[in-house]
Amino acid sequence: MSPNPDFHVWKRLLRDAGVRDGRLHDARHTAATVLLILGVPDVVIDSIMGWEPGGAARMRARCMHVTGTMLRKVAQQAGDALWEPPSPPATGRKAD
Repeated sequence: MSPNPDFHVWKRLLRDAGVRDGRLHDARHTAATVLLILGVPDVVIDSIMGWEPGGAARMRARCMHVTGTMLRKVAQQAGDALWEPPSPPATGRKAD
């Protein structure tokens, strides 16, 4: 199979959409990372990306990129799970 037709269609899509030039292969990494950010289950990502069960874990590790925002969110969640947030101050009013 020749990748030539896909290459030219991809370049035309980028140009028509008015976005920066990029490699088609890089778009696969972006797609996998977006699916990770959205919290899509691994088995669904594997199916979308066409990854075979035997090599899917290796492909996820290679193509899905953890972002700083994701790391901060998990750190916040871990902190919230370990330490209760402070209680709101009492208003001094008694309940009826």
